[in-house]
Amino acid sequence: MNEIDVKQYAVGDKITCRITKVEEKQVIVEIPDGKMDGIIPISELSSLHIEKAEDVVSEGQELTVEVIKVEDDALILSKRRHEAEKAWVQLQEQFEKGEPVEAEIKDIVKGGLVVDLGVRGFVPASLVEDHYVEDFSDYKGKKMTFKIVELDREKNRLILSHRDIVREEKEKKKKDVLSKLEAGQVLEGTVQRVTNFGAFIDIGGVDGLVHISQLSHEHVEHPSDVVEAGQKVSVKVLSVDLDNERISLSIKETQPGPWANVSEKIKKGDVVEGTVKRLVSFGAFVEVLPGVEGLVHISQISNKHIATPHEVLKEGQTVQVKVLDVNEQENRISLTMKELEKEVEEESYQLPDENRGFQLGDMIGDQLKKLH
Repeated sequence: MNEIDVKQYAVGDKITCRITKVEEKQVIVEIPDGKMDGIIPISELSSLHIEKAEDVVSEGQELTVEVIKVEDDALILSKRRHEAEKAWVQLQEQFEKGEPVEAEIKDIVKGGLVVDLGVRGFVPASLVEDHYVEDFSDYKGKKMTFKIVELDREKNRLILSHRDIVREEKEKKKKDVLSKLEAGQVLEGTVQRVTNFGAFIDIGGVDGLVHISQLSHEHVEHPSDVVEAGQKVSVKVLSVDLDNERISLSIKETQPGPWANVSEKIKKGDVVEGTVKRLVSFGAFVEVLPGVEGLVHISQISNKHIATPHEVLKEGQTVQVKVLDVNEQENRISLTMKELEKEVEEESYQLPDENRGFQLGDMIGDQLKKLH
């Protein structure tokens, strides 16, 4: 091979060549003029660390490479540098435009993920998802979309984020869901978080709040008594605040009210036990079923004259009441305590039976005899 042939290539030249042999730590290529061989060391094959050349190239494959050294009998070439040069130009353009990039996860390293975009890209663990991930082993080989968050060609630094993509998609989905929501809609949702004041429900990419007062028709001490994270629930949309992205929901309004079919549960003439819930000037409201209150009018509280219900009753007191009337349509139940009082009095004034009558007569006769 003469000197003229060797010197026709200079450092920095680009050559398109064909691989003739793949060895473990280097690749032999055929130079187009056919006068000399080209060698690509394993370190110049990829921007990532590789163990064997055959992992990234194969015999017969055509490559465009850059000359990095001219020797007497061979050209030392780099596939990595040529690809990196093109990649940096393209990545810089995508970075400036804010365009996402797609890449396959090539390696899992301490602190994050590594991808090959013509140059080595690093995804810190905190920028992989919008939630904590303990084990990244399943990510290897997975194709993902990223946003470039830092690019410095001089320092060979490319930092990527999939978390930003996830957040953007969620925000887009959220706005889409919000735009379609209307008060009155009944939807299926999943309980995301339970707090002291209510529960946050995911209704398809956006969370709405069910206030504690909207969890049940019955009194709720703490939301965790009624719902738990992960539970599927039906909710009714009460209101949508697009400006503040707030959604008010109700579980209570999707359930039958305490007055539903109340006439099947309690009937005229029934005597039931109830709890005095409220005392007002005209009577007492007594809870006879969960969430169902009936009125004992002041005139039906006692056979004795009373000026106010407070004279004989107090809130929280357990009382026996008799049902006078049930009006399911108007959610009204009329109750009485007076009639029960009267029934008790009548029972206590019943005449003695015949046996007791004779005994009483005998006793009176005996006393009369003693007086004579």
